[in-house]
Amino acid sequence: MRQVVLSLLVWVGLTAPGYAQAPSGAPEPPAKLSRREQRVLEKEQHELEKRVAELRAKRATMPGLSEREKEQSEALFVEGVKYVMLEDYPKGLENLLKAYSMRPDNAAINYKIAEANLLSGNLRDATNYAEAATRLDPQNAYYYLLLAQAQASQKQYDAATKTYATLIKQVPNSGSYLFNLADLYLAQNHLPEALTTLDQAEKEFGQVDEISFKKQQIYLKQNKLDLALAEGEKLIKANPTEARYVLAQAEMYASNNRLPDAVRVTQQALRLDPDNPQAHLILSEVYRQQKLDTEADQQLRQAFASPALDIDARVRILVGYIKQLPSPKEPTNQLVRDLAAATVKSYPKDAKAYAISGDVQTLTDHKKEARNTYLQALRYDNSKFQVWQQVVLIDAELNQTDSLLVHSGRALELFPNQSSLWFYNGVAYVLKKQPQKGVKSLEHGRKLVVNNAPLLGQFDAQLGDAYHELHEYEKSDAAYESALVSDPDNVQVLNNYSYFLSLRGEKLDKAKQMSGKVVKQFPDNDTYLDTYAWVLYKQKDYAGAKTALEKALQTSKDGSIIEHYGDVLFQLGEKDKAVVEWQRAHKIGGTSDLLERKLKDHKLYE
Repeated sequence: MRQVVLSLLVWVGLTAPGYAQAPSGAPEPPAKLSRREQRVLEKEQHELEKRVAELRAKRATMPGLSEREKEQSEALFVEGVKYVMLEDYPKGLENLLKAYSMRPDNAAINYKIAEANLLSGNLRDATNYAEAATRLDPQNAYYYLLLAQAQASQKQYDAATKTYATLIKQVPNSGSYLFNLADLYLAQNHLPEALTTLDQAEKEFGQVDEISFKKQQIYLKQNKLDLALAEGEKLIKANPTEARYVLAQAEMYASNNRLPDAVRVTQQALRLDPDNPQAHLILSEVYRQQKLDTEADQQLRQAFASPALDIDARVRILVGYIKQLPSPKEPTNQLVRDLAAATVKSYPKDAKAYAISGDVQTLTDHKKEARNTYLQALRYDNSKFQVWQQVVLIDAELNQTDSLLVHSGRALELFPNQSSLWFYNGVAYVLKKQPQKGVKSLEHGRKLVVNNAPLLGQFDAQLGDAYHELHEYEKSDAAYESALVSDPDNVQVLNNYSYFLSLRGEKLDKAKQMSGKVVKQFPDNDTYLDTYAWVLYKQKDYAGAKTALEKALQTSKDGSIIEHYGDVLFQLGEKDKAVVEWQRAHKIGGTSDLLERKLKDHKLYE
């Protein structure tokens, strides 16, 4: 029985929940129909009108519907509405169109057919049937709203504008739709018409914030700053205890370079709300424009001291500063660190607060603190790869191998497809004297590298070192060769490859060429000079090795280099001097396992 009552309400043109609902959706930027599209649309409308007229004429020559036919048409309508609500639009339309064939002049049927077509994406039929509904019942607001939505969805903004205008004119108490009409005018950049509509709304509803805000937008687009400011004053007068309206006015002054007025109005807002962070941010920006940096920094600190300042606003401001870090001015670096610390204090359980603070500490060369701060961020949200990556990079930079191994392992549990994590995990194993595990991680990570030749080169360089530790020299050499294909000037590879070849006494000409290339580029680097000297030593060029080592020892106190120098002296027949150098190397440490025997027997062992 309830279903019949609802259907009868709709049948006579009234609305009920779920049957005729106001359409929603904001208009898109305007775009006019082509002439061809307009002709097609006009033809379809003409055909629909012709069809409706034919059906009406046919009905006029026929007797009225019998009670049974009325019940049948009502049942078809209700069944159609049901399927539309279930989103089965083809079945809904099938039933509704059968009802329509019996009662083409019923506004509710036309409306529901229009709605079903709109929801199923058939916008042109939706427009045609909605227009019919408005003609049949010109005082039903929902019919106009559906028609306007169908028109706007087809970018027929002029038509949608006329539909809203007709709605406001025809339907009693429909003044609220003046705002929709104003929005349509704004979407088409018809500013005078939008202003006229808003004035009409203001006459009907009085001082409404939305009206003043929209008028401000229009006046600013028209470069009528004084009129926009006047609307702002109306808002302040209507809301004398609301600081946000005062601040909006201050921002308008500031953005239009009326800085003294901006300061005056912002201070007015602070009298209403002394701790308002937005007010302090406005003052900070104004003072910055006036070159009053100390005052600007003070206002910024006050804003960040307020718990009311949103975390996202803080992050935006800090990101702006991060682009300038590290600053040559230490006070600036300190300011940004303080702002980041204030953010953490206000949001102690927000991962974003710790992450941005870690970024600031990293860029201002507080690496250890940054690593700990990033770890705090991961406590509250471990889903951000970039944060894990920062932790691992800092571990590597600080040479904290144990931490690097732990953190890269934890990160890989979450991000197993990130090649860089496998790289650092492999490096950590190699440094921990576990080259077999290092090779496993490095080889796996290398397979994940896509279109990144420099990263491939880094993997190959580390694999060269790791395979050397495993005494798999062919694989080590192949990895180094591959690394040099990616980067022929890779200093680390050239130095290590040549040194390991010299230790093995293999490909010494190639080793000399590679090591010489490095020394030419870095003629004062003691490590590279030592490698070059040892290649010469293996080639029995002891005089050349002596020259290179003496240059290295001008800056180095490394025990292994001093031991090598002693070996060269021994080969040159200066045995007493060699023993002296071996003794000096022994005191310093970091020498080979053979040094004890050399000192004991005063002989050279290799």
